[in-house]
Amino acid sequence: MTNASPAVVLLSGGLDSATALACCVRDGFAPHALSFDYGQRHREELEAARRVAQAGGVVRHEVVDLNLSAFGGSALLSGDGSADLIVPKDRGEAAMAAEIPITYVPARNTVFLSVALGWAEVLGARDIYVGVNAVDYSGYPDCRPEFLRAFETLANLATKAGVEAGAEGEGRFSVHAPLIDLTKAEIIALGLSLNVDYGLTHSCYDPVQGDACGRCDSCRLRLAGFEAAGASDPVRYADR
Repeated sequence: MTNASPAVVLLSGGLDSATALACCVRDGFAPHALSFDYGQRHREELEAARRVAQAGGVVRHEVVDLNLSAFGGSALLSGDGSADLIVPKDRGEAAMAAEIPITYVPARNTVFLSVALGWAEVLGARDIYVGVNAVDYSGYPDCRPEFLRAFETLANLATKAGVEAGAEGEGRFSVHAPLIDLTKAEIIALGLSLNVDYGLTHSCYDPVQGDACGRCDSCRLRLAGFEAAGASDPVRYADR
């Protein structure tokens, strides 16, 4: 790993980002993990990110304070009126896909990827890994392939490294989304094949005394994924 090229991995501490980290290691990169304390109500994910980073053998793990709750606008944010927004519970797949849910955090992935891009340029890294998924997801616009392609174009236009690399030259930035076309069951199967310990992760949007609620969109997608994969989810659920 000492001679491996560095890569930046966005690591929330959830199932998908833990799998993306494992893919980064599989691909031969030296992972540098980046997490955000952005005012999220489910701050349990930050401790999960620390556990996953340690188990995943990252070279360095940074947790950046970025208080998006100052703006509000999402049920995932605490304070400034957002605490009054309710995390949806017990929804079926049709309801999840019907509209962009209130758990969408405005421009979150754009902001996070921008910070990751800045760190990557400092590190001399040209590869960024993100665990977004466009199959089993809750309708977030910043989880789509076209968004990632657009951001990759921006990265190579907006940075010294990207401009110096030129249109076709080596050293251009690449945004890797290894889970983008996988179902949740396929993501879990991939992670298990890469020895991801999903017991270290936290996916719940609205935890109950530290345990996953089992009822929010994220929990329901996760539970359905484990069932479809024929595997047992090792995290604790408040209602199970």
